[in-house]
Amino acid sequence: METKQSCYFLGVSRSTYYSWTGKRVKDSEKIRKLYTADHVITPSVRQEILSMMTKEKYMDNTPYEIFYNELDEGNYYCSVRTLYRILEENDLVRERRRGHQQSNYSKPELLAESPNEVWSWDITKLKGPRKWQFYYLYVILDIFSRYVVGWLIAQAERSELAKDLIEISCERQNIINEQLTIHSDRGAPMTSLTVNQLLDNLNVKKSLSRPRVSNDNPYSESQFKTLKYRPEFPDRFGSIQDAREYCREFFKWYNEDHYHSGLNYLTPYSVHYGEADNLVKQRQNTMIDVYKRCPERFRNGVPKISGIPEKVWINKPEKNNNA
Repeated sequence: METKQSCYFLGVSRSTYYSWTGKRVKDSEKIRKLYTADHVITPSVRQEILSMMTKEKYMDNTPYEIFYNELDEGNYYCSVRTLYRILEENDLVRERRRGHQQSNYSKPELLAESPNEVWSWDITKLKGPRKWQFYYLYVILDIFSRYVVGWLIAQAERSELAKDLIEISCERQNIINEQLTIHSDRGAPMTSLTVNQLLDNLNVKKSLSRPRVSNDNPYSESQFKTLKYRPEFPDRFGSIQDAREYCREFFKWYNEDHYHSGLNYLTPYSVHYGEADNLVKQRQNTMIDVYKRCPERFRNGVPKISGIPEKVWINKPEKNNNA
């Protein structure tokens, strides 16, 4: 009490007085210990969290981005501050790529001149009835015709499901040895041993996008955008059965009725199954008939109807610009 009163009259805090005199605060006056999660997060768990943060997909993300990305997947490891602490302990706050260098990735350059030469596939999430609940839509797309050759919806991303979908799609399209190349990004199902073994058994070539390069897989990304920008696309699906029913109707429309701008407004079905040439001729004949009846409406002569694009590229090489 004397110390407290003396410090009050002198205008000096007790902590300053104890600092000057070297005395310690009594046990009853000690500041409470700060809470720490060290006793909860064991070394093995800390190593698991570190491994998660040094995955390729998180190399360029902040702990805040990692925290909320994992939270969206339904995973909670620890607080954002603890994520920072674990990175600090391993001197990885500023640069997580140090000691985790990857080899240089080549730019995929794929050419399709007819259906069933190059397929692109990817997985997207569809919101379920509750927050943090998602369904996973797998889609395989022929890049020449834009025809969806296979799709499925599941509760999770699994390489076994991807393997079954690829295998069934190849059977339906009568794919022969060394006919097909399948392109994808570097997600876990895409690079899994299960899928790789299947492609080897089918003699199907594999192509992968470069990490963090979204335009290496443009056709799948564009198809997902078409799906999610449809006016009837719901904010959430009430059940996985609802999601499957919606996609069943969507892909029927997309394949058979959708006039695709990338196909000069032909449908994917007509291009994939060889009906497009006849449709283009029919359109051209119609324009010729109209021109004969009313030539004054066309100052530049008979309008020419565009046909199927002859070549479709993923990353067209510059040297082939005139090809």
